[in-house]
Amino acid sequence: MNALLERLFRLGEHNTRVTTEITAGLTTFITMAYIIFVNPQMMASAGMDQGASFAATCLAAAIACIVMGLYANWPVGLAPGMGLNAFFTYTIVGEMGYSWQVALGAVFIAGILFFIMSVTRLRAWILESIPMDLRIAMGAGVGLFIGFIGLRSGGLVVDNPATLLSLGDFTQPETLLAGIGFILIAALSVRQVPGAIMIGILTVTLLGLATGLVTYSGFIAPPPDMSPLLFELDILGALDIAMVSVIIAILFVNLFDTSGTLMGVATRAGLVNDQGEIKNIDRALKADSGASVAGAFLGCAPVTSYVESAAGVAAGGRTGLTAITVGALFLLAMFFAPLAGMVPAFATAGALVYVALLMLSGLKGLNWDDATELLPALLTTIMIPLSFSIANGIAVGFITYVAVKVIVGRTDEVSFGAWFLAAIFLAKFAFV
Repeated sequence: MNALLERLFRLGEHNTRVTTEITAGLTTFITMAYIIFVNPQMMASAGMDQGASFAATCLAAAIACIVMGLYANWPVGLAPGMGLNAFFTYTIVGEMGYSWQVALGAVFIAGILFFIMSVTRLRAWILESIPMDLRIAMGAGVGLFIGFIGLRSGGLVVDNPATLLSLGDFTQPETLLAGIGFILIAALSVRQVPGAIMIGILTVTLLGLATGLVTYSGFIAPPPDMSPLLFELDILGALDIAMVSVIIAILFVNLFDTSGTLMGVATRAGLVNDQGEIKNIDRALKADSGASVAGAFLGCAPVTSYVESAAGVAAGGRTGLTAITVGALFLLAMFFAPLAGMVPAFATAGALVYVALLMLSGLKGLNWDDATELLPALLTTIMIPLSFSIANGIAVGFITYVAVKVIVGRTDEVSFGAWFLAAIFLAKFAFV
């Protein structure tokens, strides 16, 4: 067995051992396992069967991790992405009124485009054409979007007819537990406790059980039936002019998030050579983009690489055996559907807010000395949550970026890609 693993993953070459890789995989899984509780809840809000969504989440993550491990030999865990799942539910289905089948069709099309970019020079051209500050702003804006959803689902902020929003009522036990969940997750994370998010979610769920807010329904059972979601995507329905900006938003958020995650993990895992080249980066991108396409068939929001993989790398993960371990644990998790079904929205609210705050850390990379770069980026970050749409927030950012550059006489700094996207988004607002 050791000889086979050595041949598949070149453990000696990466100065690692089987036990180290398995430990690293367990570490990565613990840090990202919260998605098996959060994603089914969000998909259920879009009208999808929650049990089937739980199984689809686990299976899509498992397949993606195993492909990443075997094909790219990278220690990266993958699962349906935070942010895009919220965009899927609350914007495409909730605000725009499309069915979840059409939304899955949009995920499929964006995944195909991402895969094409991964196998051509188009990816490099896109990355070079989009201003760095706008890229950073997209990630931070998605973070605020997730955070707002968490605050709302936990009752931490509520509707107010006079001011639109106001602080929630902490005399309500659900709201109080949501706040406790966030504080617990934050405190455990500061103390660098592995699996802080999952511990916080499960602790609040147990408190809900103790106070009668949650009904016990068991822990282990056969995996739920996935047939309500399998192959239900509506690709033709997604070929609508109004969906262009949606597909672009899914594509760009996935592209930039994946590229940033993979580059960061590669550096920490020693996958960068002396010339700055990243080993097997093309294979890793193909595995990631292919996972989004496969996930659409299973009934999942875009599947993407998780930055939490850095925890496994810190634990010694260096090869695809780490990713295989994560995939195997996601398969095992399919038998814990009753537990996932018990987790209430107020138990995951703190996790959403915590993840959102982490995503804001990228703002430190903005060019704070150039207002023509900074202002469109900050506007993008703010408008994504305030418009409750990743697509509209990105659109406002690109249009503002080009307009400001033109007005101040710095047109030569606007790339063709920025011009093209600003024109598409402007046409969307004008005619759709």
